[in-house]
Amino acid sequence: PNCIILAISPANQDIATSDAIKLARDVDPTGERTFGVLTKLDLMDKGTDALDVLEGRAYKLQHPWVGIVNRSQADINRNVDMIIAREKEQEFFHSSPEYAHLASRMGSEYLAKLLSQQLEAVIRARIPSITSLINKTIDELESEMDHLGRPIGSDAGAQLYLVLELCRAFDKIFKEHLDGG
Repeated sequence: PNCIILAISPANQDIATSDAIKLARDVDPTGERTFGVLTKLDLMDKGTDALDVLEGRAYKLQHPWVGIVNRSQADINRNVDMIIAREKEQEFFHSSPEYAHLASRMGSEYLAKLLSQQLEAVIRARIPSITSLINKTIDELESEMDHLGRPIGSDAGAQLYLVLELCRAFDKIFKEHLDGG
């Protein structure tokens, strides 16, 4: 329940048979935590596009689908900088007749921003229960420490204090015993 799920599927394959979507549906049936990511939009066959998926008509999710264009193997081999790759990705979306109207909601940078916002919202929503769990655990551990006894200090002052506390406790119990208590 504390996870964000990225269902990543290549755009050049049928979304209906996507293993990522099937797995996401199994662990998140309501789709509250699932984000759909379509990759390889630049590798689709001519005359085809992924608008039905990206616009939520082919497979609806509670969060918007995000299309991304990764670096090609040739770009990786040529050590193309990630900044340049992100610029090429944005150029692809802005110059594409199919995806230009969605360009502001596409790309790796948008995906990172979207996921950061979601993560922040999840953290804000979960902080009270996490704080409660931590406080409960602290109380349980302190109770156990009281039952087992507090740790003995390692410095001379702490050890002297412990000896004096034990002497006081012994004195109190001994006096009660002598008084018939």
